[in-house]
Amino acid sequence: MSLLTNVMDHSLDEGYAEAAARKQAEGAGGMPKTVRAKLGLAAGLVLAGLVVTLGAANARIAAPVIAKERQELIDRIERETTAADKLEGNVDTLRADVSARQREALNTDGGSEQADLVGILSGATEVHGPGVKLVVDDAKEASQDGDGDPRETSGFSDTGRVRDRDMQRVVNGLWESGAEAISINGQRLTALSAIRAAGDAILVDNKPLVPPYTVLAVGDGQRLSTRFQNSADGLYLHALQENYGIRTSISVEDDVRLTAAPSVIVRTAQPSTEKGTS
Repeated sequence: MSLLTNVMDHSLDEGYAEAAARKQAEGAGGMPKTVRAKLGLAAGLVLAGLVVTLGAANARIAAPVIAKERQELIDRIERETTAADKLEGNVDTLRADVSARQREALNTDGGSEQADLVGILSGATEVHGPGVKLVVDDAKEASQDGDGDPRETSGFSDTGRVRDRDMQRVVNGLWESGAEAISINGQRLTALSAIRAAGDAILVDNKPLVPPYTVLAVGDGQRLSTRFQNSADGLYLHALQENYGIRTSISVEDDVRLTAAPSVIVRTAQPSTEKGTS
């Protein structure tokens, strides 16, 4: 019990008590004792107060400026967006006008039947008829990020993503199987169409498409479907499905409708003025 009583009565170590008493006797603790020290402390407090006050004032002054600049940037973005939408509308109108003039020129120079055929083959005319619907989609486990671009690798895609090269083979296989007109996600293909890749996106005539890729082809539906699936490109697509999880489905359609291409720009070819002799 004496030990417990000693601990309770002397909870603070005697060394600490002696150090505190010595510090108090020397005058080292508490507020500054001299006038010079007190003035220095006051000056420091005033300086700190000025710094805080100036910082707050600058923040209040800068806040409206920042808000104004932000609003001006938002207004500028909205104006430019409106202008871009207007220009895009003008482009669509001009493309429609060009297509109409092309069709008119074909009807004038080549006769109705020949003009219709040329318009269909060139993609300048809206078409419909029996055909097939082929849907190609990435694998469910397709990686959304990786160390390299899957479309730059050779052979089959080891990431489960559909590449531009895969769509090229699909389209070429349909043409070879008897397709008369083809579109991908509503984008009509012409003799000048290009299927390329930009990053992870597939571009058709420089327009990005997103999966699933719906390919519509006008032709003899059942015959076109059978010939494509038995072709080298059809077997290639089947191998992608079996080995890499690429999802595909093909169906025969009674009526497939394809819109006309926005515009068909010819840079080199010119109509021949020579007439055949009998």
